[in-house]
Amino acid sequence: MEQAVSAPLCTRTLADLGARVIKIENPAGGDFARDYDDVVHGMAAHFVWLNRGKESVTLNLKSPQGLEILHRLLAEADAFVTNLAPGATARLGLDAESLERVHPRLVTCEISGYGSGGPLSGKRAYDLLAQAESGACSITGLPGAPAKPGPPMADACTGLYGAISILATLHARGRTGQGAKIGVSLFDTMTELMGYALTWSNYTGEDQEPVGMGSPSVAPYGSYPTSDGQVVVLGTTNDREWQRLATELLERDDLAADERYRDGPGRVAHRTELDQVIGDWCSRHPLAHIQKAADAAGIGNARYNTTTEVVAHPHLAARDRWREVGSPAGPVRTLLAPPVISGYDPALGPIPALGEHTGTVLRDLGLDEASIDSLRTEGAIGPAPIGPA
Repeated sequence: MEQAVSAPLCTRTLADLGARVIKIENPAGGDFARDYDDVVHGMAAHFVWLNRGKESVTLNLKSPQGLEILHRLLAEADAFVTNLAPGATARLGLDAESLERVHPRLVTCEISGYGSGGPLSGKRAYDLLAQAESGACSITGLPGAPAKPGPPMADACTGLYGAISILATLHARGRTGQGAKIGVSLFDTMTELMGYALTWSNYTGEDQEPVGMGSPSVAPYGSYPTSDGQVVVLGTTNDREWQRLATELLERDDLAADERYRDGPGRVAHRTELDQVIGDWCSRHPLAHIQKAADAAGIGNARYNTTTEVVAHPHLAARDRWREVGSPAGPVRTLLAPPVISGYDPALGPIPALGEHTGTVLRDLGLDEASIDSLRTEGAIGPAPIGPA
């Protein structure tokens, strides 16, 4: 029972690994991410990204019949994932404690904004809200101009923590025979990802300042315009790399010998002047020359790309990372999940229409056509979808 990003990415990760994922949706519109936009042949980009390989079943959980069907599904399920509004599962009697009494082998994973037991536990939380509350926006952007990190980091990483926890608890259940109750919150996930910055502030008593395309803890490390209108990103993470950048890339032995830049804290303190020197050098050379020289010197480097440039990225094409999956609107392009597992071909099922699999799943539960038609008439499930039943 999922909406938006966090839980759908959790369950899509499991689907990619071969799990059968049944997505329970409200007959009145389903997952609201279905309607975020219509850029993918009439479908929303978020929904296309997050919902391949799932079966959509519409259930009206405010009806006794709909709730009874859900419990029949849970009796056979391994895991139950939710990310509804605070208190929603408890009002339906579907909170982890209630389900543990009825389905003791079930693993429940409830994704929330702030977890339980704190002053914010009852608040709604979306990705931006969790990123702001956790301090992530304060170290992103530039001083006086905070920004939200572009990808939905709170949602996405919370979903991945959920998937990891489900796999671990299912492994343990194989030994104990008992299910488990998992709670993962966006706020706890983001404070974990903020671990370095929070540790730094905890021991300095100071706020870290954002540095745009750079790192507050490492210098030189940033983006620099090139002579051919591109942007190169160069990074050093230790003293040896700095020495190679200064002597082999910039051909500035004087910088390598300068005591001000001898160690990391010194280079961070003099970030502005180092960026000026590197920026001047990059502005006199084209991107290809800079990257070839940086590779030869063992200096990490990258090209700054926009999203349309990444869509056409030759590295993705060469490694066959783009695939096609089915959808109600025909084939659509999708990226493979990151793990490359020997001997395993990722399961890439189609993106479901709302309620597309309701009939199939109910028949799997033993219901006949007359019973299914009666449930539709009573409003316990949604209307028959157009297309596959």
